[in-house]
Amino acid sequence: MNIPFFEYPRLWTDNRADLLSIIDKVSSTGGFILQEAVKEFEVGLANYTGSNYSVGVGNATDAMEIFLEAIGIEPSDEVIISSHTMLATASAIKVAGGIPVPVDIGSDNLISIQAIESAITANTVGIMPTQLNGRICDMESILSIAKKHGLFVVEDAAQCIGSLYHNKPSGSLGTIGCFSAHPLKNLNAIGDAGYLTTNNKNIFKKVIELRNHGMVDRNKVKNFGYVSRMDNLQAAVLNYRLKNFKDVIKKRRENFKLYNKYLNKKHIFISPEKKYQYNTYHTFVIQVDKRDQLKKYLKKNNIITTIHYAIPIHLQPAAKYLGYERGSFKNTEKQAKRILTLPINQFLKKKEIKYISDKINTFYTIDF
Repeated sequence: MNIPFFEYPRLWTDNRADLLSIIDKVSSTGGFILQEAVKEFEVGLANYTGSNYSVGVGNATDAMEIFLEAIGIEPSDEVIISSHTMLATASAIKVAGGIPVPVDIGSDNLISIQAIESAITANTVGIMPTQLNGRICDMESILSIAKKHGLFVVEDAAQCIGSLYHNKPSGSLGTIGCFSAHPLKNLNAIGDAGYLTTNNKNIFKKVIELRNHGMVDRNKVKNFGYVSRMDNLQAAVLNYRLKNFKDVIKKRRENFKLYNKYLNKKHIFISPEKKYQYNTYHTFVIQVDKRDQLKKYLKKNNIITTIHYAIPIHLQPAAKYLGYERGSFKNTEKQAKRILTLPINQFLKKKEIKYISDKINTFYTIDF
């Protein structure tokens, strides 16, 4: 077998006729920027996430930056994040003018509640938990901490559309939710795209302005802003994808159950799905010893895996100015050496998951 991590071409080839029709329909109207498809998507996403408002933007990083700009973040303002996250979580805060404050994680790869509490200072203004791999953090505890200290909460939900926490959708739990529609995501465009959700009308109105140069109408700019408008073509594709989105989630959850059945837990740690979670498995991350050797062994057997994420935020060269050193966050650093992301996409067949699992189990019987 030859198993790629993700079959990107199938995002096009499996629905080529429908997608060509969508592109032709949008293009023939000449409506490429902030037209009806974007409005339709925003209404659909607001309804899907149980939020009052949704705004289509260029990507999830823009969503975070624009929100921070909208609330007027100051140079001394600190926002607490997980050190185990995609670099954009930290860079959005830095670019918007604030200070990212990375903290440690728990055994499940998600931000540590205790670490959040310990990191709060007089300069802390918000918490940005990453809903990682399609799994939602312990938001009840996070929201309680935020309320106690008067902090905003941004859900970095780039990987988590469709996931639930106590039956509440991601994006509806904090002050705002920021999502990605990158082709790898469960709800994907055919290029870059992102969106945000909120129940706050004032934030919504400010974001609407900021995503389009800060313009309040064609001739007037109230506050200088960004150029981060969801492309109308991408919105039309996302409207199409949204109709079958539950099937994508269902297949990924079925794939997880197969892995959970086939993999030998003696050698492999799989974060369990907690009672309050409904996980959508944007990615499937296991924790193993001899990770790098296993990765090479799987590649030799035509199985492509990846790592999310090999270098924690606090050890990135760009974060050197923050003053952290190796050993600052032991759980994060330990897991960075043990995590491995296996294919779990909706295109996988049962026999392929069995093949991957068998090869992993066999690896741990080899005497190195």
